[in-house]
Amino acid sequence: MKPIVSILMGSISDFEIMQNAAKVLDEFEVPFEIKILSAHRTPLLAQEYATNAYERGIRVIIAGAGGAAHLPGVIASYTHLPVIGVPCRSSISIDGWDSILSILQMPAGIPVATVALDNAQNAALLAIQILATSDEKLKEKLIEYKKNLANKVIKANEELKNKEFKFKVSN
Repeated sequence: MKPIVSILMGSISDFEIMQNAAKVLDEFEVPFEIKILSAHRTPLLAQEYATNAYERGIRVIIAGAGGAAHLPGVIASYTHLPVIGVPCRSSISIDGWDSILSILQMPAGIPVATVALDNAQNAALLAIQILATSDEKLKEKLIEYKKNLANKVIKANEELKNKEFKFKVSN
């Protein structure tokens, strides 16, 4: 089995967040690889990795980073593959805003899709949605997943009806 999604992170400190993408890909049975590449400490490895990703079978790249968060943009600059950026809070982060803006504010011509702060789960789901455009089995799993999300809301509303409050008006 060869990976079709790559999960990259700028350092091991991002693993706590980025493992959530791995869990979603596992749930959907999407083969992936996960590795650390630093835009600053290993720039040549990052360049080589991104340049050769497609030939190795990768179809979507999820890249998470904190602080200056250059990894997603650097990877995107070296590949034609879709790159999904995950801004991560870090010990040097300005409450995550530096990471968000670093990934979000890419120059014209080098797009990086950006999900919410620390939301690697949504990055994996977006990668699955991209892959599902040409994979019927994956599309069906995604449709079922979204139905289950809707059912959770319906169930929660039913449970909410049973909560008693003095001035609650039934609707």
